[in-house]
Amino acid sequence: MKQIGAAVVGVGWCGGIRAETLASHPLVKELHLAEVREERLEEMEAKTRPSTATTDYRRLLERKGIDAVYISATPESLHFPMAKEFLQAGKHVFLEKPIAVTLDEADELIKLAKQKELKFTIGYSQRFNPKYAYVRRCIRDGTIGKPVSALVSRHITRGLGRKISGRIRLSPAAMESTHDLDFVLWCLEPAKPVRVYSQVNYGALRMESGSSGADIPDSQWCTVTLDSGLSFVVGGGWSLPPGYPNFSTTWIEMVGTEGAVFVDDSHKDVILNTVKQGMQLPLSTMPGEAVDHTYAGAMAPETVHFLEAVALDKPVLVTPAHARMVMELYIAADLSAERNLPVDLPLKSKSLEKAA
Repeated sequence: MKQIGAAVVGVGWCGGIRAETLASHPLVKELHLAEVREERLEEMEAKTRPSTATTDYRRLLERKGIDAVYISATPESLHFPMAKEFLQAGKHVFLEKPIAVTLDEADELIKLAKQKELKFTIGYSQRFNPKYAYVRRCIRDGTIGKPVSALVSRHITRGLGRKISGRIRLSPAAMESTHDLDFVLWCLEPAKPVRVYSQVNYGALRMESGSSGADIPDSQWCTVTLDSGLSFVVGGGWSLPPGYPNFSTTWIEMVGTEGAVFVDDSHKDVILNTVKQGMQLPLSTMPGEAVDHTYAGAMAPETVHFLEAVALDKPVLVTPAHARMVMELYIAADLSAERNLPVDLPLKSKSLEKAA
């Protein structure tokens, strides 16, 4: 069994899950961590006992023992420069979504990974949710016949919404619906998007911003037309009442000529009822609470998938080209919402991208 060296850059919420998963895996020969917050770095050192830990990720660039790097740093504007540096250093890279902030950046990373013959993938963790995998199988093996329509509606609490929208100015389509745009396109490949119409809705987050006037929508809905003729709808929002800290609810409908498949991924199947706090829904997948030796979400198996892809030279599930297509789609959706007009794909002009 070939063991490899792995590093995690940014060991906060998501990166912490990845670091703990890697620390206990037999394919990992050595683990290295990078985190700018010293207190969090010390906490993760105690949990994972890495070979090295640093507040400066650049110290990992030339370390020969590192084969694979997981970049979980925020804000998302850091994704491109960090990924570029590690690819240039000859490291295989797993990058949290989004792949970049602009299409030019995405293209540069994809080109660099190909030139260096390195594995490069993006963190679309819902592909590792067994419910989602089942929906795709029902489509791919013909169980529901020829696909006719698709709908995915995903909503998270406003606490998460404030956290995500507060670190970078990206829309609900870019930060929440991106998972579901990826999922539907994955289910229906090789079909590609040719047109999108999108609208945003305002409410709690704009009201909470008060005098600052932050232009943050509560939700965004996208209607996408594929070159196969099929159209689908994806909606995402981040202003649900608290419910519980990381509450996420998703509804999926896939309708075909011979049947349909429906998924309730609202995480209401486990209920805790105590005298002190009443009814609680303790488990979600955003990104997934630790439950002793396992996690509620899909990030742990996703982390292992990339580890095995590097160690065993297997293909990655999420290709960077597919992630770029998803990115172009949500950029077009933002343009559509801004102009209240449909937008055709591929985007014809760099000025359109800049306007987004």
